[in-house]
Amino acid sequence: MKWHHIQENWAAFYDAILDRWPEADEAELEEIDGDQRAFIVYIAELSGQEPGDAREEIREWMMGELPSDVVMDPRHDNHSIALSAKYVPEGEDEYDDDSRFGDDGRE
Repeated sequence: MKWHHIQENWAAFYDAILDRWPEADEAELEEIDGDQRAFIVYIAELSGQEPGDAREEIREWMMGELPSDVVMDPRHDNHSIALSAKYVPEGEDEYDDDSRFGDDGRE
């Protein structure tokens, strides 16, 4: 994952951050608000590391998968729908109802 994914979905990453750094405080994370430099400094202080070592630890953490809270965020779906516009025939709206395809929630 890239930092912009984290920054754009900061609150959705709280659980993943707390899983990796259980001693982190959610109120502190709110103050950081996706600022990468502030997060590096915070993790360095939290773990008693040098900022360079904390940066490397964060990079390793970022090599993992996007947390499900981020993937399931409705903004992610809307972004994916908007990207699908290039596959929708001219004259149709990618946000139109697609019940004719059988995935309208009816069983």
